Amino acid sequence: MNRERRTTTTAHTLRARWLWRLAGVVLVVAGLLILVSRGPLGDRLWPEAEAETLRRQADAALAHGHLTAADGSGARELYEAAMAMDPDRAESRAGLSRVAEAALQRAGRELAGGDLEGARRSLALARSLSAPRAGTDAMAERLRRRELAVAGIDAMLRDAGRALGEGRLDGDPRAALPLYRRILELQPGHVQALEGREDALSELLAQAVAALRREDTATAAARVSAARGYDVGHPDLPEVQSQLVRVADTLRRRGDRALRDGRTERAAEAYRRWRDSGVDVEAADRALAGVAALHLVRMRAALAAGRIEQARVELAAADALPVDDGALRDARMQLRRAERRLADAGASTPAQRARRLRALLDDAQRAEAAGNWITPPGENAFDKLRAARALAPDDPEVRMATTRLQHHARTCFADELRDNRLQRARVCLDAWTALDGDRRAIAQSRTDLAQRWIAVGEERLGRGQLPDARAAHETARTLDASLDELRDFDARLRAAEAVVR
Repeated sequence: MNRERRTTTTAHTLRARWLWRLAGVVLVVAGLLILVSRGPLGDRLWPEAEAETLRRQADAALAHGHLTAADGSGARELYEAAMAMDPDRAESRAGLSRVAEAALQRAGRELAGGDLEGARRSLALARSLSAPRAGTDAMAERLRRRELAVAGIDAMLRDAGRALGEGRLDGDPRAALPLYRRILELQPGHVQALEGREDALSELLAQAVAALRREDTATAAARVSAARGYDVGHPDLPEVQSQLVRVADTLRRRGDRALRDGRTERAAEAYRRWRDSGVDVEAADRALAGVAALHLVRMRAALAAGRIEQARVELAAADALPVDDGALRDARMQLRRAERRLADAGASTPAQRARRLRALLDDAQRAEAAGNWITPPGENAFDKLRAARALAPDDPEVRMATTRLQHHARTCFADELRDNRLQRARVCLDAWTALDGDRRAIAQSRTDLAQRWIAVGEERLGRGQLPDARAAHETARTLDASLDELRDFDARLRAAEAVVR
């Protein structure tokens, strides 16, 4: 028993010693491995971990635009180092492709900014990294053209300076401003070209100011528009634009006064110059349409008085202006009918003309007695008297009838306006005008009727009936374009129309 115990104890002791020795060996080997992993041998044993670190550093460099560097800190060098350590991983090759693409994009930006040397370096980097051939060839061609163009900048600069000195500012490719623009397209920061362009634009705007003094708004507007196209931020531009607006407003007010006084030629001239300024062209067209409407009223008055030639002149004046096609068509028909009546009268004998005149005057008297002053069409007193005046404008009975009918037309207008029957009031007013009534009284009546139409327009605008409001506005303008409330109403109407659009 004692022997067996001693044998068992000895076996346990030997086994324990063996285990301790094995544990010691393991600890020594582990320590050696730790030491080795921190040295060059570790680098060779665990390349993947180090390559991943380099790739992360390369990604960060690329994100910051640090594409290449002689000290090895650039994205290109870091990706190449990672690929050398771990050539089987595709991430490093993909990273180098991204560096090539970024280099090509940088070359484009540098070229646009006039940095030709930088563009050449970036293009070389992209090519060395095997960027797509189509992209690098296209960039190389752009660079080549820019280099050729830059070589000619000095010559263009001399030509531009000569053109500026000779006053050739615009309108020709060899003029100063187009040449300065070409130079700045090639080299945006070229100081001499920027200074030359500013001098040329100052001179161009000075020409615009001189044209405004002559009220040559077409020339002034063209100069201002050209200057804005070359440099919208030129310091002289805002003041010249303000002057253009002020001159346009002066012309508008002058035209309004002339139209109110019946001076249609002066009104049309002022409105045309207003339109040429480019300031509120639509309003200027409407003002010209108001002049045309007055010419048509005068045409009808001339026809009523038998003055065919004057009617032709008035119709031609209206035709030269913006005018409603329907109104112009009706006026032409009226003129043709009057011409036919005149031709018929010329072909008849004096006795026949006398009988025709007597019949027209009798018809006019019967229409008066029945109260048919302006209706029904063709059978009313006004239409009958108009035909009589075309036959014999100087006949004493015709003159007496005209005076009598002028009174009735004026009374008719007042009655219809009082009862707010504006369409009929307009008919009475036109008849009164055609009968050569008191011009000052007629002008005031036109203003009164225009104000009523503005009131109608205001009411329609309040209801949201914008087409009706606009129609009322246009009617008021044809009656009296000089009303201040007309412009206020137009501004509110435009604001409402802009919201609806």
